[in-house]
Amino acid sequence: MTPPAVIFHHAIISKISILTVDNPIMTTTNFVLDTFLRYLQLNFDLIKSKKMGNQLENKIVIVTGASKGIGAGIAKQMGAAGAKVVVNYASSKSDADAVVNEIMQAGGTAIALQGDMSKQADVKALFQQTLQSFGRLDALVNNAGIYEFALLEHFSEDSYRRIFDINVLGILLTSQEAVKAFGDHGGSIINISSYAGNRPDPYSLVYGASKGAVNSITTSLSQELGSKQIRVNAIQPGGVLTEGVQKFGATAESEPVKQMISKSALGRMATPADIGKMAVFLASDQSAIVTGQFIEVSGGYK
Repeated sequence: MTPPAVIFHHAIISKISILTVDNPIMTTTNFVLDTFLRYLQLNFDLIKSKKMGNQLENKIVIVTGASKGIGAGIAKQMGAAGAKVVVNYASSKSDADAVVNEIMQAGGTAIALQGDMSKQADVKALFQQTLQSFGRLDALVNNAGIYEFALLEHFSEDSYRRIFDINVLGILLTSQEAVKAFGDHGGSIINISSYAGNRPDPYSLVYGASKGAVNSITTSLSQELGSKQIRVNAIQPGGVLTEGVQKFGATAESEPVKQMISKSALGRMATPADIGKMAVFLASDQSAIVTGQFIEVSGGYK
């Protein structure tokens, strides 16, 4: 199909050419208009090529805990936006490979790298392999995390250490390495927190406390790292129907899910893709002035 700017260009020039015979003023006008319309055409072509899928073009992004659920959704959206994606996983290699394959089949670039983000040696290896593969890093999404729901009477020291080692220590370890990898060009750290970090439910005692710590880390690092042009923000999902939720027997028709939907102003739960789209924004240059912010992606969950 002929682009609108070309049609417009030909239509105008054909009309003016009748009037430009032996008329220097009209000839000059024709030249100026022709030049202007060619400029419009170039910009039309640029806009057409700069579709939404290119806003992270040439950016390198690590997404931790990206083999399934929210992390997989984020990784796929990053790939769709043009980023080269490192899909980190702790144990589910087949799931991570499936995410990589989906990104690549859509025309993107991705690799899967194993690593437990609560272990410093694994974290260092993840960043070293990323730099070896792509030469730089532009954004880190701290998504790796676990949740165990229990009331106080069932609280255990082991559960506390498992949750805090991944959800809190992991973010500190990965952020430490990301600062080194970003270099002088700066970068973006995106922490996946939760609405539970601000208003935890009774059964999310330890999980809510860990996400409260994530919020504190986000604020602190945004102030510490701003001078290095490193932005630090947090996404706070509400209810998201993922594999992790479904393993507890929850479905779109189950009573707990219906209750969560009833608390959403938009009348639905968020999807991993919803979280991914916000992460893309925070990784992109469109959010260049945004740091230290907490963005709840919950459909107005209350």
